[in-house]
Amino acid sequence: MQIQLERLWTLGEKIGGGGFGEVFEASAVDCGRAVAKLVPKTDGAQRELLFVDSGGARNVIPILDSGETTSHYVLIMPCADKSLRRHLADTDRPLDPAEAISVLVDVTTALSDLDGKKVVHRDLKPENILLHEGKWCLVDFGISRYAEASTAPDTQKYALSPWYAAPERWRNERATTAADVYSLGVIAHELLSKSLPFSGTNFSDLREQHLHEEPASLDGVPSNLTALVQECLYKAPETRPRPAAILQRLQRISEPPRTGGLAKLQEAHQNEVKRRAEHARFESRLRSEQERRSELVDAAETQLDQILKSLRTAIFAVAPSVREVSDISPAGGMGLRNAVMQFSPVFRTKMEPWEGYGQPAFTVVGHSSIGIRIPTDRHQYEGRSHSLWFCDAVEKDNFQWFETAFMISPLIPRRSSQNPFSLSPGKEVAQALSGVLGRFQVAWPPTPLIVGELDEFIDRWSSWLADAANGTFAEPVSMPERPITGSWRMR
Repeated sequence: MQIQLERLWTLGEKIGGGGFGEVFEASAVDCGRAVAKLVPKTDGAQRELLFVDSGGARNVIPILDSGETTSHYVLIMPCADKSLRRHLADTDRPLDPAEAISVLVDVTTALSDLDGKKVVHRDLKPENILLHEGKWCLVDFGISRYAEASTAPDTQKYALSPWYAAPERWRNERATTAADVYSLGVIAHELLSKSLPFSGTNFSDLREQHLHEEPASLDGVPSNLTALVQECLYKAPETRPRPAAILQRLQRISEPPRTGGLAKLQEAHQNEVKRRAEHARFESRLRSEQERRSELVDAAETQLDQILKSLRTAIFAVAPSVREVSDISPAGGMGLRNAVMQFSPVFRTKMEPWEGYGQPAFTVVGHSSIGIRIPTDRHQYEGRSHSLWFCDAVEKDNFQWFETAFMISPLIPRRSSQNPFSLSPGKEVAQALSGVLGRFQVAWPPTPLIVGELDEFIDRWSSWLADAANGTFAEPVSMPERPITGSWRMR
């Protein structure tokens, strides 16, 4: 097969693939060994052409010729000696620090030059590092992008190599040079230990490890080189060193060890690296939890809207005289005569709402309430309210809406105008769930509210609204009204 570009190229055997395309042997008159990469003209394929002109960046495989056919983009490159992956496979031990530093210097030189051109590779790994003319060079920019380019439909943000991908890549965030620095840290760890810092066997495990876990330790490696690798693997991209700084530090690592005060200061720096790494892991885990809770709250709002819509529909169908009441709560309510059924909106529950009062085993991510209000009677009683919590009260990580309520301990003479009453997750609830005899107790066990299975819930609240409208709604004679023993997931 022949392809006419600036020169006429004859394609030989297929020798591999990378990024989007396939790679073939190639030859032309008056040209040495070369390879041709053919990239199908699909969405995103034009990103392979970002490096037709590398702008003089060092240690980047040059493009000898380029062009296109009716179906493919074509890149012609010199034939490299081998990939870093092949080099590692042919070596039965970790590289010694001097050899590893030599490889890292070559790669970091390329990253430093590209950083100045505001270009991000985004898929740095041993397969994309080739030995060419005695230097380890970068190749395969199939998912590379200019760091300041506007977001486009073909950003390929979901294309990643899971063992080498930075935390921000797992979060599908915009990649910067810091993402390449993180991948460089993974490669450095692999060179120095012949193992990866994170050894998950599937996408889920690797995502968790890159986002939240500490990388495997490097044993038998100079402490200043270990510290540099740790910094490259910081979870927060803005805390990783820039390629130019990495290059300078790599070149200094080969110098004789520091002594005296400088040695003490170097040790203090290494301790600070460890502290920052731990802080970054904490911040990353916190951020992931916040993102997860935000998604759960969105689901909670949708589900509660469906639950209350079912209740409203059932009530209005049998009692058209029931009126909408909008001035009692942001979420509104329904009224009949002097009785009002009121709802509260969904509130996002704080990450740690219990204020040190023995955190329960379950997690509440959103809370609301529902209640019946009547004119205050001669006993100062004005109705009841129940908490609605979106939580995993029965089975870990199985989040759904639960209805519950609370009361003041019978041993305490103080009365409440509502009985039972709702509580937001907090120290009062933690006290009620602690099992210790205190001011607050659980009055209603956690009752799941499942869309499509709400007959008992609708009937009960409709009955209470009817009693309240008829003037027969009264404070419960005894509480708890239902058995509560063993109904919560406790520590």
